[in-house]
Amino acid sequence: MEDYGSSDEDIYSSDQDDSFDGLENDETDSQWGSSTGNSCKVITKESLLVAQREDLKRVMEMLSLREHHARTLLIHYRWDVVRLLAILVEKGRSCLFTEAGVPDVDEVDFGSSVSSSTVTCDICIEEVAGSVVTKMDCGHYFCNDCWTEHFIVKIKEGQSKRIRCMAHKCFAICDEAVIRKLVSKRHPDLAEKFDRFLLESYIEDNKMVKWCPSIPHCGNAIRVETDEFCEVECSCGLQFCFCCLSEAHSPCSCLMWELWAKKCRDESETVNWITVHTKPCPKCHKPVEKNGGCNLVSCICGQAFCWLCGGATGRDHTWSSIAGHSCGRYKEDQEKKSERAKRDLYRYMHYHNRYKAHTDSFTQESRLRETIKEKVAKLESKDSRLRDFSWVTNGLYRLFRSRRALSFSYPFAFYMFGDDLFKDEMTKEEKEIKQHLFEDQQQQLEENVEKLSKAFEEPFDEYEEAQIMEMRMQVLNLSVVTDTLCKKMYECIENDLLGALQFSSHNIAPYQSKGIERATELNGGRSTKANNNQKAQDQTNGGSIELVQPSGSGTSDESGCSSRKRARKDSGGGFFDLNLPAELIDRN
Repeated sequence: MEDYGSSDEDIYSSDQDDSFDGLENDETDSQWGSSTGNSCKVITKESLLVAQREDLKRVMEMLSLREHHARTLLIHYRWDVVRLLAILVEKGRSCLFTEAGVPDVDEVDFGSSVSSSTVTCDICIEEVAGSVVTKMDCGHYFCNDCWTEHFIVKIKEGQSKRIRCMAHKCFAICDEAVIRKLVSKRHPDLAEKFDRFLLESYIEDNKMVKWCPSIPHCGNAIRVETDEFCEVECSCGLQFCFCCLSEAHSPCSCLMWELWAKKCRDESETVNWITVHTKPCPKCHKPVEKNGGCNLVSCICGQAFCWLCGGATGRDHTWSSIAGHSCGRYKEDQEKKSERAKRDLYRYMHYHNRYKAHTDSFTQESRLRETIKEKVAKLESKDSRLRDFSWVTNGLYRLFRSRRALSFSYPFAFYMFGDDLFKDEMTKEEKEIKQHLFEDQQQQLEENVEKLSKAFEEPFDEYEEAQIMEMRMQVLNLSVVTDTLCKKMYECIENDLLGALQFSSHNIAPYQSKGIERATELNGGRSTKANNNQKAQDQTNGGSIELVQPSGSGTSDESGCSSRKRARKDSGGGFFDLNLPAELIDRN
């Protein structure tokens, strides 16, 4: 342990620029961002068009396509430009276009009008003037009325993103400009709906972009650049797992957390308790608890039965036997079932009690923010050589992050070393060795987290300067130790435990020493001109695009939370929000 604290002075000098202002102003608290730089972006309704056009521009330039053809390709390949390019290299341009329903540019006739004065529409079988006939890029043409009815039906059915040509066995996707033009003449509201669906497809169909799951919905989406197995923080203040959209839960995998949350939420453990402590009545099947020493028990329905075997009996009995009944023969299966239920219950209680204890500790420790702030203010008012107290802020945040990792390590251990998920992955001997390895690291982390927590409860605002210097070194040492132990625990999980699995795959969000990464606003500066041109074009086409929140997400938060975090109520599940300012934490 002493080796971890060997670079105290280096740590102190690197923290010189930190201050307590970070607790009051999120924007100045940049030291809590990811050490690898911001790799996730917040997409608001204003920047969504800019984000979409970035990918559109890339594909348009690489393949020399018009915008609606590029959009069709990206929607088909779920806005994955890397995958699109890989298919282009592997299968060729023709196959790439055919699979997406885009006609090859070399074969496209870009004229949308028909030269003949009158033509026969193959849908309604009527003679119509050539001026009211529209031809698509695939070469098929029909009258505008039939096209319009086709488009309206598809938009109402929710197929706006990929409306195919009406011709038999033609899989070409219709030109969005033609759709917008024809539909807006008869149903302007449907044309706006069509535009909105095209715009929101960037979020709905893109695995690297997801809606923020805040309730009420903040209206933002989050885009990650590299790995979808990560934890992010929206500009509204919500921290969540990007993969499963539940609260941040590493080092648990998404499946582990889903199972644990369900186990804690439903009555599965109540059922276990009933199995251990009660027996069903053979008549009405209601659970009956024994409250005396006699093995002849009676249900409220009036049925008497034997407590030892659960069989129905009469009421005549003595202290040693029940009249006409004998169950002295040993039944191994029933005994094993009862013992298994009791063992599973005690095991669950062991991990849940420790998970809940650390969750409660975090809640109590979060109240230290204001107290610590007052203590630091008192120390700064004193005439002392020690003027910088950023080590207090850094140590407090280190405590919160380590406490969070420690809390979620218990649900991880419950499933990692149980029989629910990995029964056939490890032998009994391997499981015992790995469990001891993990629990040793978990115990070391727990000991140092408690030491760090105890240090902040001391009345250090009343200390002399020498005592403050001693406490400073103690907090710096413990901060380094807890950070190092957290890293080692995550390395053990990723390499020795989850990394060694053969028949299943579980991924966890990597450990972030500086906390969960805050998503930054998408910079639309380089695309501002294109954005303005697109808005002008949309207005010319007869409608404006407005981004709406997904159904069931509640109403948007209009409290101006793009620069200040919004306080969130406790969800009751041990939700940790580590980067919130002190004044917002106290509102929870």
